[in-house]
Amino acid sequence: MRYTPHTPADRQKLLKQIGAAAVEELFSDIPDQVKLKKPVPLPAPLSEPELLAELKQTSNKNSPAAFIGGGSYRHFIPSVVNHLVSRSEFYTAYTPYQPEISQGILQAIYEYQTMICNLTGMFAANASMYDGATALAEAALLACRATNRTEIVVSSTVHPHHRAVLKTYANGADLKVTELPYDPKSGQSAIRIPCSNSVACVIIQQPNFLGSLEDITNVAEKLHANGSLFIVSVNPISLGLLKAPADYGADIVVGEGQPLGNPPSFGGPGLGIFAVKKELIRQLPGRVVGMTTDLEGRRGFCLTLQTREQHIRREKATSNICSNEALVALAATIYLSVMGKQGLRRVAELCLQKANYLKKRLENKVVFAGPTFNEFVVRTEKPVGIDLGKYYAELKGCRLICVTELDNKAAFDKLANSI
Repeated sequence: MRYTPHTPADRQKLLKQIGAAAVEELFSDIPDQVKLKKPVPLPAPLSEPELLAELKQTSNKNSPAAFIGGGSYRHFIPSVVNHLVSRSEFYTAYTPYQPEISQGILQAIYEYQTMICNLTGMFAANASMYDGATALAEAALLACRATNRTEIVVSSTVHPHHRAVLKTYANGADLKVTELPYDPKSGQSAIRIPCSNSVACVIIQQPNFLGSLEDITNVAEKLHANGSLFIVSVNPISLGLLKAPADYGADIVVGEGQPLGNPPSFGGPGLGIFAVKKELIRQLPGRVVGMTTDLEGRRGFCLTLQTREQHIRREKATSNICSNEALVALAATIYLSVMGKQGLRRVAELCLQKANYLKKRLENKVVFAGPTFNEFVVRTEKPVGIDLGKYYAELKGCRLICVTELDNKAAFDKLANSI
C-alpha cells in the first residue's frame, strides 16, 4: 500500500503508552477559542486510482504563464540533464560532510565553479549560494568587510526581491542601503558614481530588471578611484552574447543560475552564482571545492578555503549560509557542458532576436527606448507578463514582457494583435 494509516487499535496502543486517554488531550494547551468547532468539510474518500485521476485532471488546468520572466525563465532543457541529475549518486542534493569519499560530486562542483569563472571572467567561484537574492546580499556584506565601509549603493533597477533581501541583511548588520534612480527614458540606471568614503560598493544588474542593458562605461574605474567595489548581478544566459563582467571591471559577480538547465517550476529552487576577482578569494562565503593531488600523485578534489561557520570559529566566518545548491548546480554544469560555447551563444541569440521581433510588433506600447536583451516593458492593461505597478508606482499599467527561445512567432503575433 502507498498509504499506511494508523488503525484505531494502533492509536489506542500509542495513547496507552504515553498515558493519555484520548487524542484530544494532546492538544489541551491550545485555547478553545482558536480550535475548530466542527470538522473541516472534506469530500468523500477516494480510491487511489480515483485520486490520481482527479489530481491529473486538476494539474491539467495549469498552463505556463505567458511571457513571464523577471528572474525565473523557461528555457529548453536537454533530456540528458534530467537523466543524469536523477541518478542515485546525486540524490543527496548537498555537498558531502565526508568529502574525500565523494569524489564524483566534488568533481562536479569543481567543474561548475570552473564554468562560472569561464562565463563571468572572474578568478574564482564558490559552490553556489541559495539563490540570486542571497548571493547579492552576501556580495554586499563581502564588500563592506573588504573595504571596512558601511554604505551599500544599489540601483533601483536591480530585481526588487533581491533588493528586499539585501535590505534585510543590511538591517541586521547596521549597514546603510542607498538606491539609485533610473532614467525614465532609457530604463537604465542613473549611475552617479559615489565620492563618499563611506560607500563600500555599487550594485547593478545586467541586463536590469526592466530588461534594459546598462551603460557600464568607466563605472569600475571611477568606483575603484573612490576605493569602492563594483558588484554586477547577471543573467547567465545573456553572457552567451554580452561582455563578461570581468572585462568591464567587476569585482564581484552574482546572479540567479536557474536558467541553466533548471525549470522555473513554481518559483524555485534557485541557484546563487557567486564569483570574485583574485584579491577577494579569501572573502568568499559558502563552500569552495579545490583540486589537489594525494600522496601517490593522483588527482583528487576536496573542500578548501572553508570560511563558513561550521568549519572555523563562528566569529571569523564570512557567512552563516552553511550549504549550497549542489543538485541545481549539477544541472547547470550538465547544461553548460552539453550546450557548449556555441550552444549557449545560440540560445542567447534566439532570445535577443525573438524579443526584438516582438518589441517591434509592440513598438507603440514600448516604454523605454534603451537597448534590451530578452525582456522589455510595455504599457498595457492586458494580464500578460509581470505587473510592474507592484514594484514601481510610476509604472502602474505597465508590464514586463519576457521572450525566450521557446516562444514562437505565432504567439508573438497573437499577443501583438490583442494588445
